[in-house]
Amino acid sequence: MKASELMVRCLENERVQFIFGIPGEENIDVMDALLDSSIRFVGVRHEQGGAFMADVYGRLSARAGVCLATLGPGATNLVTGVADANMDGGALVAITGQASLDRMHKESHQHIDVVETFRPVTKWNAQIKTARIIPEIVRKAFKVAQTEKPGATHIDFPEDVAEEQVDAAPLLAQAPPRPEPPEAQIATAAEIISAARSPIILAGNGVVRQDAAGALTRFAEQLNIPVAETFMGKGVLHDDHDLSLLTCGLQARDYVSCGFDRADVVIAVGYDLVEYAPERWNPDGDKKIIHVDQLPAEVDEHYIVSVGVLGDIALSLQRIADRAQASESDGYASGLRRVILHERDEFGADPSFPMKPQRVLHDLRAALGPDDILVSDVGAHKMWIARFFPCYRPNTCIISNGFAAMGIGVPGAIAAKLLYPERNVVTVTGDGGFLMNSQELETAVREGVAFVTLIFHDDSYSLIGMKQQGKFGRTSHIRFGNPDFVRYAESFGAAGYRGGGRRRGGLRVGARR
Repeated sequence: MKASELMVRCLENERVQFIFGIPGEENIDVMDALLDSSIRFVGVRHEQGGAFMADVYGRLSARAGVCLATLGPGATNLVTGVADANMDGGALVAITGQASLDRMHKESHQHIDVVETFRPVTKWNAQIKTARIIPEIVRKAFKVAQTEKPGATHIDFPEDVAEEQVDAAPLLAQAPPRPEPPEAQIATAAEIISAARSPIILAGNGVVRQDAAGALTRFAEQLNIPVAETFMGKGVLHDDHDLSLLTCGLQARDYVSCGFDRADVVIAVGYDLVEYAPERWNPDGDKKIIHVDQLPAEVDEHYIVSVGVLGDIALSLQRIADRAQASESDGYASGLRRVILHERDEFGADPSFPMKPQRVLHDLRAALGPDDILVSDVGAHKMWIARFFPCYRPNTCIISNGFAAMGIGVPGAIAAKLLYPERNVVTVTGDGGFLMNSQELETAVREGVAFVTLIFHDDSYSLIGMKQQGKFGRTSHIRFGNPDFVRYAESFGAAGYRGGGRRRGGLRVGARR
C-alpha cells in the first residue's frame, strides 16, 4: 500500500474518530486515503480552530485528539492549540504535511523546520523519513500523548514519503499499567494526616484525567477533610457536597484562601502547578504537603513535599484512607462553605439590570442538566464561571487554565458536541475570545453541530483592563468595536438572539435543525 494509506490504517488502529484540519498540497495523499476510512474528517476554517478541537476532544475523551495541517503557515497555525493541549494535559497528536526530502537542505517554498518549531510545545515529535517506520512513529505518538501527564505530540510527514509503497501493518495499541503506590509512602502520608490539626485537600486536573473522582469523594468523606478544586479540577467533588469549598485559584485573594491560611496540611491530589502557583496558597512555605499523583512533584520553593505518594491516584487514596485517622472537625470548613455559598446564591434572583454575570450563570445552570457540558473561553468571564457556575460531574466544565489561550470556546464546543451528541453543549465567551475563532461557526453549521454560544459583550479586554486599573489607575488600549452579533450569526446560517439590551447581552448560535 501507499505510505499515506498505512498512516490512515495506523490512525484507525488507535481508534481515531475525528481528524480536525485543512487539506493542503503536501498532505493530499493522506486526504485521499481518508476517503476510504472510517475516520471522519472535519474540515475547519483555521488550523488553530482544528487544534483547539483536538485539544478539547483529548480532555473529554482521555484519547488523543488529532489535528492535521499542511507545511509552513498551515503548520505554524496549529501551534497555539497544540501548546494549549500540552500545558492543560490534553492528549493530542498533530500531523503536518511537509516538503519532500530532496528540498529540505536548501531555501524552498514554504519550508521551515517544523519539527524544531513544535519541539518546545510537545512532549515528543519526529519526522517520518522512510515509510517503514510509520507504525512505530504513530504508535509512539499516541502512547506518549496519552500517558500521564497527557499532552501533545507531533508527526511531520514529507510529501514524497507519503507516496512511497510499503509493506507494513499497525502495531498493537497498548497502554502502560498505572503504578502501585509504595507502602512506605502510604504509611508516612497516613501518619501526617492523622496528626493534622486542620487538613485540606487541593484537587486538580489529574483527578479528572485518572477517573479518580469517586475515590476522592470517598477519601474526603472517610477522613472528614474539606476539598478545594482548581479550575481544571471542577466537578471532582459534587458542588452540593458538604465538604466542598468549590473552586480556588482566583487571581485576587478569595474566601477559599482562608481555608488554606488555616490549614497545616495540604493534600495535593492530581494537582498541576501550572494553573495555580503554590506561592498563592503557601506563601510562607510552612505547610506540610502530601503530593498524591502518578508523577513526582515539580520543583518549587513553595511546594516542598513532606511525602510524595506516587502511583495510581484512586488506589493511593484508598490505601491512605484505610490507614489514617479521620480529622476532628471544628466547624470552620462548614462555616467557610456557608459564606461561599451565600455569595454565590444571593445573586440567583437578583432582578437588577443590566444582568450581573452571577445571575446569568445561575440561569444558565438552571437550564442545563448535570451531565451537560460548558466550555469556557478565556477572559474575565472565566473567573465568574470558576466561582459561580456549580459543577456536579468531572469534565462537564472545561476551562483552559494552563496555557489559557483565548479563542478555544467555539472550537471546543464543536468537539464536545461531536463527541457527545446526546448532551447539551454551551460555550461561554467574551467578545474578545469569540472573534478569535468565530469563523468556526461555519464549520458547526456545515457539520450540523448544534450548540449554544453565550457572549459577554463589553467591547474590551476587560480582564486586562482590571489589572491595568489595579496597578496604574488607568487602562491602555483595551477597547475595540464589534459587529452586530445577531446578524453575524445569521450570516453563517446560524440563529442569533440578543438579550440584556444592545450594549450587554448574550447570543445563541448553532446549526439550524
